[in-house]
Amino acid sequence: MTPERILIIEDDPEIQELLKHAFAREKWELIHAYSGEDGLAYLTSNEVDCVILDIMLPGQDGYKILKKIRELDNCKTLHIIMCTARGEEADIITGLELGADDYVVKPYSPRILAARIRAGFRRKEIYAAAGSKDSPAFLQHGPLKLDVERHSAYLGDVPLDLFATEFAILAHFMGNPGIVFTRQKLITAIRGPDYPVTDRSVDVQILGLRKKLKEFGDIIETIRGVGYRFKTE
Repeated sequence: MTPERILIIEDDPEIQELLKHAFAREKWELIHAYSGEDGLAYLTSNEVDCVILDIMLPGQDGYKILKKIRELDNCKTLHIIMCTARGEEADIITGLELGADDYVVKPYSPRILAARIRAGFRRKEIYAAAGSKDSPAFLQHGPLKLDVERHSAYLGDVPLDLFATEFAILAHFMGNPGIVFTRQKLITAIRGPDYPVTDRSVDVQILGLRKKLKEFGDIIETIRGVGYRFKTE
């Protein structure tokens, strides 16, 4: 079995070395980049399974690099975790809105970071299972269509450019129409149990998804004091 490949974009050599030792037992293949430009250049011609991205980098900051990574055709569904000392709510929201799947504030436990990476890999396995004969590979509700196996979404004939987490949330809603999910149950369903998340980060993902669905965005209904559901009518 080929080991998962993780690109670490981090300019601090001590943190790079720390993660190298912390992840040794995971048997992952680690690729190290000390600037955003180097990491971006690597991704233009190489495939990885996960990116750990710092914000405060020499040259272009992590936000700009994140945006450029998401513009690459081979990185639309790539699991990206931002790891940074900038922990203000505005920073976290910016990272999530630009396409990060997760946001970890320094100082952090390498074991917790490893757990979040594994959760991302579990999500990938869920996608693969969704394409099996026992699970629906194609979902449709009115003009909204999802091909789970090919990870493509359309509103009418217009393709939707969804980030990995947005796609997973929408697929889960469409596969369970009418059911109300709390924020924690929603994250548990797409990332596994005991995944640390804030209500605010889930709300940001839902907001971004609604914007991309445009006039169809109100199909995701807010149930005050509880969570969200996909309307059936």
